[in-house]
Amino acid sequence: MPSFQFDTTPRIVCEQGAALRLARLLQAGGHRRAFIVTDPGLVRAGLVDAPAEALRAAGVNVTVYDRVQADPPEHVVQEAAAAARQDRAECVIGLGGGSSLDTAKLVALLAARPQALADIYGVQRAAGPRLPLVQVPTTAGTGSEATPTAVVSTPDHQKRGVISPLLFPDVAVLDATLTAALPPGPTAMTGIDAMVHAIEAYSTRHKKNPMSDMLAVRALQLLHAHLDRATGTGGDIESREAMLLGSLLAGMAFANAPVAAIHALAHPLGSHFHVPHGLANALVMVPILRFNLPVAAPLYAELGRALDDGLRDAGDAAAAEAFIETMQAHVARSPIPQRLREVGVRERDLPVLAEAAMTVDRLLTNNPRELTQADALAIYTRVF
Repeated sequence: MPSFQFDTTPRIVCEQGAALRLARLLQAGGHRRAFIVTDPGLVRAGLVDAPAEALRAAGVNVTVYDRVQADPPEHVVQEAAAAARQDRAECVIGLGGGSSLDTAKLVALLAARPQALADIYGVQRAAGPRLPLVQVPTTAGTGSEATPTAVVSTPDHQKRGVISPLLFPDVAVLDATLTAALPPGPTAMTGIDAMVHAIEAYSTRHKKNPMSDMLAVRALQLLHAHLDRATGTGGDIESREAMLLGSLLAGMAFANAPVAAIHALAHPLGSHFHVPHGLANALVMVPILRFNLPVAAPLYAELGRALDDGLRDAGDAAAAEAFIETMQAHVARSPIPQRLREVGVRERDLPVLAEAAMTVDRLLTNNPRELTQADALAIYTRVF
């Protein structure tokens, strides 16, 4: 039994309609001024109105900050934190996808303890205290409601992470009704993102442990079983709830057993070409699984058997290959771009992407097989 430490969000509420009952969570802590961090798309879709009005009806003063951008740039984080301080916020509610949840984490931190983002990028560099934080995901993908990480885009096209136990929220609220209207494309992208979290947590070179393994396997089972239904039948609340839970469990897993090369090669696609994070992961997932196969076949075989009882008696090589083919099929039948050229990448950009991927060494070091710049270029070329 390896020595390990496991940290996670201390309270999880999984309940349809829970987003309309946030007041009871805030009032239990005596909080009367809530600062909601979200994005303009959710406001236009009407998903913010009902939770905000329910809070106001319960006597909570609510301010909605709705200017979060995908892959949130530094200036948006700083602007939101300044607005929360000016508003005298007593607690922060992240409502949205991963970008809103990551921004909310930093708003809760910086509103209570101003500090330069450049000083806190990396592991355990942030200083507390922070404001109380509730996270309400509206996509089933990032698992940010269960991780101690917030990712920010810097002016020089890098994606930098603030990683600290301070960023674990106090409460994660899973309300599947908020995800029912998510279109098929984003549903597929975010679902595959969550699958990648589970796969990389299970096969990571560092900090892999029995708790993360258990969570990763169950997450992958839920996501595999429900992704097609959630994508094809948006109003299937049972599948939406299963996807949310799978995303949460995968987040809990990779918060303790970190992700690796798939994320490392996805990051430059987001920072340089603004490719949504889940789509970036989907584009590079399968070629990296195949690249890792010579080293990771036994682990991929275990995941394959967890998804298909018919592989129980198969050898590692056959089960691992079947697992990769299953993941490839998920990507192929999803209504998302399938090649880098479809998201604005030009062939001459591939060496730039490969060079940029090598700067994400904090993730590359976790990969089961060492990956060089030449390997990265070959992978990008394969999916071009």
